[in-house]
Amino acid sequence: MCCEMRPRFGFGSTARRRIWPALCSSAKKLHVTVPPAPLVARKKNKVIVISGPTGAGKSRLALEVARRLGGEIVSADSVQVYRGLDVGSAKPSAEERSLVPHHLIDIVHPSEDYSAGTFFDDARRATQDVLDRGCVPVVAGGTGLYLRWFMYGKPDVPRSSVEIASSVRSELAGLRWEDAVELVLQAGDPKARDLDTNNWVRLSRRLEIIRSSGSPPSAFALPYSSFQEQQHDTKLTDSPMDCQVKELDYDFLCIFLACPRVELYRSIDLRCEEMLADTGRGLLSEASWLLDIGLQPNMDSASRAMGYSASRAIGYRQTMEYLLQCRENGGSSSPQEFLEFLTKFQQTSRNFSKRQMTWFRNEKIYQWVDASQPFEAIVQFICDAYNGVEEMVVPESLEMKRESCVHKSNDLKTYRSENRVFLGDEDCRQVLDWIRRTQGK
Repeated sequence: MCCEMRPRFGFGSTARRRIWPALCSSAKKLHVTVPPAPLVARKKNKVIVISGPTGAGKSRLALEVARRLGGEIVSADSVQVYRGLDVGSAKPSAEERSLVPHHLIDIVHPSEDYSAGTFFDDARRATQDVLDRGCVPVVAGGTGLYLRWFMYGKPDVPRSSVEIASSVRSELAGLRWEDAVELVLQAGDPKARDLDTNNWVRLSRRLEIIRSSGSPPSAFALPYSSFQEQQHDTKLTDSPMDCQVKELDYDFLCIFLACPRVELYRSIDLRCEEMLADTGRGLLSEASWLLDIGLQPNMDSASRAMGYSASRAIGYRQTMEYLLQCRENGGSSSPQEFLEFLTKFQQTSRNFSKRQMTWFRNEKIYQWVDASQPFEAIVQFICDAYNGVEEMVVPESLEMKRESCVHKSNDLKTYRSENRVFLGDEDCRQVLDWIRRTQGK
């Protein structure tokens, strides 16, 4: 059963139909000018959006909120769309998916590309389907670009033709990253230097837009007005400040689940270890399968970066690179090599979580909630906010200050991973035995 909304008290349409004609009749007798009847704004459907950095617990929160409100979850995760990539994407279990319907999970093969534009179409369709059945959409995930497009719409940028994409690949082929950035700068995009180093996919796309239209991406409109309230943008995408815009079409209730960064980093480090511990069904097995079906990890070159999204995903990319090295060595790896790979995986995951918090810090539509506070209190707050008639305000007891999560504290300056699963050589033996059996063929 979908949760019924609490009644709204006010001057309803039935009362207006009865009272307004009487007022008009009286006014005519008194020769009073009557203003036109007020227009009744169309009531927007509510959509809950729950996000947060990797390891913060957003999936658990979304599941419980959806269960209580009679909702369904629309995944906003760029890796969970892929079949077979379960552990590395922290995909909801079969049991969890039996409790609450989930959408946009296991919908494409890892050899297929899946773009933000495709997600927009699929997620909007799924959301409307949930609403049409009288249920509550709970959109949950940590892919910031997906969520931005979902709420605000697709940027009005031109599509790239096959010919232009091929021409751009040829222009960038063989260039060092610094030289490729300079080429795009000279072509007319001053923001090219703000991209993360070796993000060839984004750099290529920016050059494609210039070659297609003669203008940089920042010249094109984003569709919705909430972007005008943004004061800053991260280097992950273009600033929406100067866009021609319109109003949002849903009433979005947006939560960003965050926690102190040292606590978050400890959770991420342990999560990385646990993903590698189960060799039969864990991240190692899934990454090995990707290699077996012919996919290659993301490489630092323009030509290879145009490959598959699944092999670019954090965790899968590092694990595939490590297993390729093991295969080159005939299925051999030392404990030191494995632990170095684990350290790199943990560091990359922590860096990604920091980038997520930087991104969402600038998304003013989100209310930040402290994940370290009692789980029940957080769930109840979101359910009350959904059912309420007032503007959502996070109580002080649950609020997480944005700046405190992003700025580096003294604890972070001295942060070191403290493994809890792989403490020494002996703890690596099971993994190394599995590598010897499976990667030496």
